[in-house]
Amino acid sequence: MKTPFVTKAQLEKIVAQYPTPFHLYDEKGIRENARRLKAAFSWNPGYREYFAVKATPTPAILKILQEEGCGCDCSSLTELLMAGRCNISGENIMFSSNNTPAEEFQLADKLGAIINLDDLTLVDFLEQSIGRIPEKICCRYNPGGVFTLGETREGFQVMDNPGDAKYGMTRAQIAEAYTRLAAMGAKEFGIHAFLASNTISNEYYPTLARILFQLAVDLKHETGCHITFINLSGGIGIPYRPEQPDNDIAIIGEGVRKAYEEILVPAGMDDVSLYTELGRFMLAPYGHLVTRATHEKHIYKEYIGVDACACNLMRPAMYGAYHHITVMGKEDQSCDHKYDIAGGLCENNDKFAVDRMLPKIDIGDLLVIHDTGAHGFSMGYNYNGKLRSAEILLKEDGSTELIRRAETVEDYFQTLVW
Repeated sequence: MKTPFVTKAQLEKIVAQYPTPFHLYDEKGIRENARRLKAAFSWNPGYREYFAVKATPTPAILKILQEEGCGCDCSSLTELLMAGRCNISGENIMFSSNNTPAEEFQLADKLGAIINLDDLTLVDFLEQSIGRIPEKICCRYNPGGVFTLGETREGFQVMDNPGDAKYGMTRAQIAEAYTRLAAMGAKEFGIHAFLASNTISNEYYPTLARILFQLAVDLKHETGCHITFINLSGGIGIPYRPEQPDNDIAIIGEGVRKAYEEILVPAGMDDVSLYTELGRFMLAPYGHLVTRATHEKHIYKEYIGVDACACNLMRPAMYGAYHHITVMGKEDQSCDHKYDIAGGLCENNDKFAVDRMLPKIDIGDLLVIHDTGAHGFSMGYNYNGKLRSAEILLKEDGSTELIRRAETVEDYFQTLVW
């Protein structure tokens, strides 16, 4: 069973100050998780986590992670600007984008970010955009085909389809890119790849590492380029459902270390630094969407209406994603009522849960929707003129801090031309 990181008594005090709905983040949990990740890869002297800004683009969160030694993975102009305003710059930024406008490369270069090229055609485009090729550069690799992990400890297969993804270069293209970049002045090279999303498996990262480590050895022999870092990107998931097991980051780190020593060290490449770009793993469990039951409806199904909607959390409406729900104060009661938990949008898919067994919900009850710390607020939108909610930080000392105010109607109207 999933347990909220906040008690009902704490939450009642918070909602007395900040009206629902809002996103609430757990500073203590975020910091502890960042430290576990760092410890898992401490065997690699150059290791660095580049938090995926797209998951939770909130300055207060980025600053917490910066204090824990994390950089930023940015993929747009606005994300670069946000990192810069948080005083994050230089090689603490990894810029990984696609279909990239020239001005984004220019800003990334101005900030001193490591630029990760998504396509072979971007080699010349980057030079045209900034007037040169940086001495340190990265290329994104896409092996094509279907990636499968086979039977895991959880008894299922991890499968994804890199060949259907728009990202990265083919094997031949990345070799050509390295050769051309070296001729244009690049001296340090990196490899980046992302093969599967939200994996609940301790085997994903070690398997990906073996693929990229062998690629690095082969590329060194083929091109003579000095490969100084390998970016394992994201893909380590979280258990959205209570019956799913947690990933063990210590075991994952040890699996990557074993692959490193078996492949890179014998090839004389024991100076390669490892990078990660985790968003969901870093933040998702440490965010709750807090909402209140406002209506009930009894027709062909039993509905509970809440004051949040898909504009606050798109994932369930977008692709039927499961998010656990706790009815605060009723954690020990029997889940003997079947509900659809619905928002107020004029869309039938505006539901946080369908046919979910929960305790009896009364009007006014507070509901915590779990695992919204990543890809929650960040995917919000304004359909039906709904306004984006506030973000609140539950600090380590138990106090709260407003880290993003709720939108107002005037905010919504601000960009309109009457």
